[in-house]
Amino acid sequence: MFCRLQSNLWHSTIKPTFGTTVHLPLPEIPTVQRHSFRHEIKQLLTLGSPIIVTQLAQAAMGFVDTLVAGQYSTLDLAAVALGSSIWLPLFLTCTGLLMATTPLVAHATGAGQLQSIVTFFRQGLWISLLCGIGCVAFLFSADWILNVMSVEQDLAAKTMEYLKAIAWGFPALLLYQLLRSYFEGLGKTRPAMHIALFALLANIPLNYIFVFGKLGFPEMGAAGCGWASAAVMWMMLALGWAVMHYKTQLHLPRFTLPWIDLRAFGQFLRLGIPMGISILIESSMFSVIALLLAPSGVLIVASHQITMTFTGLIFMIPLSLAIACTIRVGQMNGAGNPSAAWFTAKAAMVLTSCIALITSISIWLLARPIAELFTSEAAVISMASSLLLIAALFEISDALQVTAAGALRGYKDTSYPLLIVFIAYWVIGLPLGYILGLTDLLIPAIGAAGFWYGLVIGLSVAALLLIIRLKRVAHRAIHSDTTHYTHS
Repeated sequence: MFCRLQSNLWHSTIKPTFGTTVHLPLPEIPTVQRHSFRHEIKQLLTLGSPIIVTQLAQAAMGFVDTLVAGQYSTLDLAAVALGSSIWLPLFLTCTGLLMATTPLVAHATGAGQLQSIVTFFRQGLWISLLCGIGCVAFLFSADWILNVMSVEQDLAAKTMEYLKAIAWGFPALLLYQLLRSYFEGLGKTRPAMHIALFALLANIPLNYIFVFGKLGFPEMGAAGCGWASAAVMWMMLALGWAVMHYKTQLHLPRFTLPWIDLRAFGQFLRLGIPMGISILIESSMFSVIALLLAPSGVLIVASHQITMTFTGLIFMIPLSLAIACTIRVGQMNGAGNPSAAWFTAKAAMVLTSCIALITSISIWLLARPIAELFTSEAAVISMASSLLLIAALFEISDALQVTAAGALRGYKDTSYPLLIVFIAYWVIGLPLGYILGLTDLLIPAIGAAGFWYGLVIGLSVAALLLIIRLKRVAHRAIHSDTTHYTHS
């Protein structure tokens, strides 16, 4: 990890294939004996704080889209909501695949293998390019999804305008996500933070200009949100590429290595595909809920979108700390210190649980003021407030499940978490939500609230099963390391 040098930082010297010597600064790998729980919390916050700002800034762009569209009209707000429920799972799936870069680079960094870092980055370039092209094609032909869900014609037309606009930014966005994962794998989390803050600041005026038709641009409504987002995505890629090329600690040397390495390509996909599918399973559950609620009318869709947007914004905090946990656990395992990796995982779960408790209480107390930020329509405010009260219930479970999953990625364990997520969400959470929300099988149908109660139960099951899996994987790694040390 190219990180801030400390007094006890140690170095590894690597000789690349073209013969020059590269000094790769590696991170301090703490041991349980040397470091306290407080010290590990401090390390996680130091690494995770820039990621939190990055995630919040990126999520805030969706917040701005929803806010501006809501101020324009309820129909445009609903169009952005439905459009987001289609493109967001697609984006998150591809991001999950590219997130394999982080643990792969973190392991290679901890082991001092600079050539492997270059090789994995190049495989990620090919994967991100292919995913970007596929996403554009999918979004341009997404009208069949709206037809299947019997979405009203006016709402469907607005939604497609939004999707076609934002699609043009996808190739840039996925290439940037690769760069960001590469930076984070090295332990350099500040560049992505600075880029995300710039993107947020650019997104606000662009949304206003394109949605309301200012400075000579036509008034585009929901489509304006899409064009603003696409423009920002290309800005982020340009900044990320400039940072990588001009910041010495992030610049990749020119190795005489093949661009396609089948072994590394396969390793990337074996780790990334389960991660991508896991994120798809989770995110698509939220999107399917939005689509199932679409026939119920604009009021319910808008209320659900407000709740989704705000809770998604808050979720960026435990998600960011989970990414920090992936980096720390991956580097420690790469350096051959599984005991310290397990210590970090436990510290991360305690930290995210405490933060989740605070956010849960805050949402419960401020539900109505939160809803009033998005709209002035009394009916939407009332319904969104009631949904936010339910959403506050699963904050701790949500934080625990994402942190445990992040730690497991640091162990390069992604297949079992995929199975756990599928069972918890699609076998338990979504069916139960459908029964409670749209049928009278158990109780009289309670609409959107039923789906949110199903989410509470699904997330709780996921948290429990992922923690059990993490404990087994960590203890197995410690035992294997002890056995290897004894035999050697």
